[in-house]
Amino acid sequence: MRLGINLGYWGLGLDADNIAVAQEADRLGYAVCWAAEAYGSDAATVLSYVAAKTERIDVGSAIFQIPARTPAMTAMTAATLDTLSGGRFRLGLGVSGPQVSEGWYGVRFDKPLARTREYVEIIRKAMSRERLVHEGANWTLPLPGGPGKPLKLTVHPVREHLPLYIASMGPKNLELTGEIADGWLGLFFAPEHAALSTDALAAGRAKAGRTLDGFDLCPTVNIAVGEDVRAAADTLRDYTALYLGGMGSKEKNFYSQLARRMGFEQAADQVQTHYLARDKAAAAAAVPHEFIDATSLLGDTARIADRMQAYAAAGVTTLTLAPAGWTLDERIAGLRTGVEALERAGLA
Repeated sequence: MRLGINLGYWGLGLDADNIAVAQEADRLGYAVCWAAEAYGSDAATVLSYVAAKTERIDVGSAIFQIPARTPAMTAMTAATLDTLSGGRFRLGLGVSGPQVSEGWYGVRFDKPLARTREYVEIIRKAMSRERLVHEGANWTLPLPGGPGKPLKLTVHPVREHLPLYIASMGPKNLELTGEIADGWLGLFFAPEHAALSTDALAAGRAKAGRTLDGFDLCPTVNIAVGEDVRAAADTLRDYTALYLGGMGSKEKNFYSQLARRMGFEQAADQVQTHYLARDKAAAAAAVPHEFIDATSLLGDTARIADRMQAYAAAGVTTLTLAPAGWTLDERIAGLRTGVEALERAGLA
């Protein structure tokens, strides 16, 4: 099992330290450094900067939002980043959610499965450097009856096949991910509930005539280091409440739905009710300790090593860490503890 680092969103007050964190991860042998985007910083600019400041570590988008770019533009960006980084780019995609898609980009959040399938198909064509011709429900290239003609990507990516990941949570989205992607980007993944994700991913792989062998199962997991496990978990309460309560509407919150499938129905309702009422403190207090513990790495090196063994046994191939803390020292300590725990678990 390999380790990754997730820098999250640029612009949250950690910017001065992010490059130092990426460079330390590079020095420690981490496999990949991911950056995210929502409606603030874009991931492509951040990743180009990280790639320029590091030497060996891969850089990956977790995620590029599908409603934000045409598929041809995403192919151009991916090819450029792969070239500039010397073959170190990983392309992570996701549909985002209806609030961002429709509120920020003005793109209807309809038929996300069909849109994702078509989006990936166009990217694959463009990255193969064949002349781009496509006729689908969402995109037609070239447009008929006009001056457009089939064009070919002029940039030569370093690798013939650039790794493509999809972030997904619902069963149908997970199945599509297994069918058309090279890896999966997940959040709030608990080894004890791994089948909620891996069964659908395996079904998708089977549709494509493959197994999960060679498929990169890559969840992002918070890591909070400390002797007091409950105190470590408490540092993640606000973060967890934001996702369970505020990422989406009452009718459509993918993270809240996942918590319900894991057996936290009542707590998920309470967190969401408080959060949507703008009582964030009550929402954070309503997050069960058991949910945070199940979906995070908490405690000292020995306890984290035990949990890493559980993640590996659940099929995780790249465990991406998001170190808790607002200081550089705290985040670096999380990175180093991750390496020590991986070695202690016998997984390095």
